[in-house]
Amino acid sequence: MKKINLPKFKLPQVKFKRPSLGGAIFWVITIGLGVTAMIFARSFFACWTITSLPGMAPASCGTQAGGLPLFNPQGTPIAPSAVTTPEASAPVDVPAPTWDRGSRVNVLFIGVDARDWEANASAPRSDTMILFTIDPVSKTAGMLSIPRDMWVNIPGFGYGRINQAYNLGEAYKLPGGGPGLAMKTVEQFLGVPVNYYGQVDFNTFIAMIDTIGGIDLQVKERLVLDPVGTGMDKVVVTPGYRHLVGWKALAYARTRKTEGGDVDRAQRQQDVIFAIMEKVFTPDYFPTFIKQAPGLYELMAAGIHTNLTLDDGLRLAVLLQGIPHESIKTGVISYDMIVMESTILDGQNASVFKPKPDQIRILRDEIFGGGAIDALADEGDPVQLSRQENARIRITNGAFAQDFGQRTATYLQGLGLNVTELTSTTQVDRTVVILYSPKLYTMRFLLYLFGMNGSSGTSQIRFDPNPASPVDVEILLGNDVANANVIP
Repeated sequence: MKKINLPKFKLPQVKFKRPSLGGAIFWVITIGLGVTAMIFARSFFACWTITSLPGMAPASCGTQAGGLPLFNPQGTPIAPSAVTTPEASAPVDVPAPTWDRGSRVNVLFIGVDARDWEANASAPRSDTMILFTIDPVSKTAGMLSIPRDMWVNIPGFGYGRINQAYNLGEAYKLPGGGPGLAMKTVEQFLGVPVNYYGQVDFNTFIAMIDTIGGIDLQVKERLVLDPVGTGMDKVVVTPGYRHLVGWKALAYARTRKTEGGDVDRAQRQQDVIFAIMEKVFTPDYFPTFIKQAPGLYELMAAGIHTNLTLDDGLRLAVLLQGIPHESIKTGVISYDMIVMESTILDGQNASVFKPKPDQIRILRDEIFGGGAIDALADEGDPVQLSRQENARIRITNGAFAQDFGQRTATYLQGLGLNVTELTSTTQVDRTVVILYSPKLYTMRFLLYLFGMNGSSGTSQIRFDPNPASPVDVEILLGNDVANANVIP
């Protein structure tokens, strides 16, 4: 048996650091971007049974589409009866890249669901995400709002609403926790690298707005604001240039009861971000802001979480201060970029947003330019889904043709799949696909490629969960596929 070991890489684990005074200054400057933490009030994403949508139900539901076994995040099959609500995770570590200070930087701002927050839920959902980008070379920036109901592939769990990624990462105590899985999900969905994350709680946002003396912005329509907390009555704001104190700014950013729903709300969030930036960055106020930094640090240290280092945060703050408003591109994934699809969630009728990849790709490129790392996946494209899953693949050639293993490896690598090992063995008649971890999209593509989609193909699938395995998927090539000429 001949074995070729291809190089493997492992990302370093960087521990979460409590932000220092300088870090607090940066996060106050860009706190508006963290207003995403204020926008939540949606029913809990649970399970669906029969649906026309692609993919599988999240692992917490205890079922999966297509009759496939249920896996936990380590790849171990579990019985539906054994699935329980996981406990909340401890503080987590999110790997942080080393910034060369010249490349584009993308930061995902995450907020937890309002109802989950008020109920002190052990594993909250993220209700809104904004991906913010800064390009030091072109001196431009941008932000893209992603709807919470977007139907996406959550790595390791299959298709679900994007707001469930944070919940699953926290609940199952995955590496990086909720922020880590949310970052991976957004990166896979948009094809844009997500370098850092920031998360801000409600009270920190309110205190910050009050400390800078409130914000001023143009209210475009009559709104009924519902403040967070008990004992506070709803208030009405009318169109015009308005001054908002902390609790009003939070309620303004959270309200969604307008004709445009979540899309209108995302636009209001971006308006709040600009209002904060304009207030903090004015030459008359900035020196005062610096004097307030020690007090702001005490308020913000417990309410902001990030994997951004102090040095990089300060450099990004300087860059952001020097970028004019008109050079900051904004975008919201709106209703003309999605298809509303009905399904059953938690036993009730619900709608999810199926993306129109071509439309979203255009918006993405307008905001991120050359920052994309891959094409946005077309719905149902098996090659693209497999490529994004990045499964480590071992090819074992058991076919009569001695070069068939190498030809298969070359073909799969040409498609962008991650073939890491090539071996050979004695001849076998039937091809077998072995899964060591839950890389189900890769498995489905291989079954399609080798013509094993029928009922007889299920006997050619083996599940052998093994977290210690150096590969995720092994293909034992047999004479059947060699005779079928499925590989060029």
